[in-house]
Amino acid sequence: MYETILFPTDGSDHANVVAEHAIDVAKTRDATLHVLSVVDDRAFLVLDDERVDAVREDLRERALEAVDEAVTTAEGHGVETASAVETGNPAECIVDYAAEHDVDLVVMGTSGDEYERNVVGSVSQRVVQTSPVPVLTVGTDA
Repeated sequence: MYETILFPTDGSDHANVVAEHAIDVAKTRDATLHVLSVVDDRAFLVLDDERVDAVREDLRERALEAVDEAVTTAEGHGVETASAVETGNPAECIVDYAAEHDVDLVVMGTSGDEYERNVVGSVSQRVVQTSPVPVLTVGTDA
């Protein structure tokens, strides 16, 4: 039933807890775990042109580190992985990725980094509302 699982990560402490759940489901189901991090380009709207490239590179570097950490952990548990870093609106990128890669289940946290909670709103809520596949959400108390 679940052969391809998507784990979106922002590299936060909570995302690391969610990774444990995603890895457990993938291992139990002998599924491939896709690890995705999205560079939220909406943050660039308030920056002057001179700072955009530096901020974009910093955010991309953080996203790559988050993906690499989750992939390393999953592979250490014997889970097959795929990974990607994209740029755009996180909720839209997650839903599009799920559709494009025939994902069967999305496993994600109910809250992300400070920016997401205070400025953007709940990415997970938008994903739950628009995802073409089931979404397993993991709360902060998990």
